[in-house]
Amino acid sequence: MEYVITFIEGLASFISPCILPIIPVYISYFAAEDNNMKKSILNTLGFIFGFTIIFILLGVFASTFGNAVHHYAGYINIIFGIFLIIVGLNYVGAIFIKFLNKTKGMNQKNKNLTFITSVLFGIIFSLSWTPCVGAFLSSALILASTTGSILKGAILLLIYSMGLAIPFIITTIFLEKLKTTFDFIKKHYNIINKICGSILILSGLWYAISGIITLVN
Repeated sequence: MEYVITFIEGLASFISPCILPIIPVYISYFAAEDNNMKKSILNTLGFIFGFTIIFILLGVFASTFGNAVHHYAGYINIIFGIFLIIVGLNYVGAIFIKFLNKTKGMNQKNKNLTFITSVLFGIIFSLSWTPCVGAFLSSALILASTTGSILKGAILLLIYSMGLAIPFIITTIFLEKLKTTFDFIKKHYNIINKICGSILILSGLWYAISGIITLVN
């Protein structure tokens, strides 16, 4: 269940309204000025490697913190569940939370990126995460803090990163062919947000109830 949730959160991060519209800009940024496919893929992999490193480290930190407060696991699960429910309600449109709906662009000026600079770009990208995607990332981190295992926490954030990374790689290779798919997703953002929000709400209820059961027992 946890792995499925974090992977879906990674996918949801990619197709969120603040990220998907600027994906072509990112891809062209990786390709720089020579539009070289091999270079684009290599730079994309560097970018993915950069943000994956940070996310795994955050997962380790979150699970370490969770271990330190494991006696309060029931309360943490309830808080985590409530957090997911609130975020889910925002995405289905039942409530509006401003900081979860902000967008953030990027400098569109092409630079001659290399694999190393792409790794640094990925690190910077992860550290300056946009607020709306940060909701999914925060959810994954809170989940990692409840696992009771540093290794599992790291794996959860690795899976989250893969949920975000796989679409990046596919898009880099098939950008032209996927433009119609992007347009379709943009036209149906409302439905997609409702689906993502519903998943978060159901997950939140599941964790809140499990937390209550833990406290009762």
